[in-house]
Amino acid sequence: MTKLAEFTINEHLAILSARELKNGQVVFAGIGIPLLAAALAQRAHCPNLTILFEGGTIGALVEPGKLPPSTNDQRGAKRSNMVLGSSEVLLLLQRGYVDVGFMGGAQIDKYGNLNSSVIHATDSKPAIRLPGSGGGNDIASLTNLIVAMKHEKRRFVERVDFVTSPGWLRGQSTREESGLQSGGAFRVVTELAIFGFDERSREMKVIALNPGISASQVQDNTGFDLLFDQDLPVSELPTPAELRILRELDPDGVLTS
Repeated sequence: MTKLAEFTINEHLAILSARELKNGQVVFAGIGIPLLAAALAQRAHCPNLTILFEGGTIGALVEPGKLPPSTNDQRGAKRSNMVLGSSEVLLLLQRGYVDVGFMGGAQIDKYGNLNSSVIHATDSKPAIRLPGSGGGNDIASLTNLIVAMKHEKRRFVERVDFVTSPGWLRGQSTREESGLQSGGAFRVVTELAIFGFDERSREMKVIALNPGISASQVQDNTGFDLLFDQDLPVSELPTPAELRILRELDPDGVLTS
């Protein structure tokens, strides 16, 4: 049996995230853990998963040891189905051809809104300028979104400083009322738990705890009040097979260390 000490937080995030993907889906993957998780899923249990990159690659097949450092890198295009321009690949989102979007962020709030633009200034710290949207707004606006990120109170906030990529906006029906008729925040995966969103209020809800983690630990590390499923299952530990594939993909630990 795999032990908690035998894998890193990033390896755990990648494996838990990969399990959320289904065979036959089309996934728009961001760089980092999302890319690694999509490549793992493709090799482990989703042979017919189609991976899209913002740089224009359609049907990426990431080779072990050759993870592209960005979604524009040509290593992501080798053995792919085709390579389009960025505008054309984003148009696939608008046409409804993409099932799942897969991203991270600096902040997330109770409704699944993501901030990757700016952290506001405080009395002790100046404002922090972040990379910005890229295709993040398009992905979050038009797909069922999976978010993978480390769990810290400063990241899980009552309200993000800036809505770069929309989740359920202000909850309930506000996303649809704002003109976003499809998609929405679907899953959030952290090293502490797996989250969904309440069907009515659209508030973040714990649907599974990770091994060795209590409900109080999750709440203590979150900057807003969480909802909890009544009967919380515990997610399975990474298997030796999942770890082997992951380490073949990233043998130098570039993304998993």
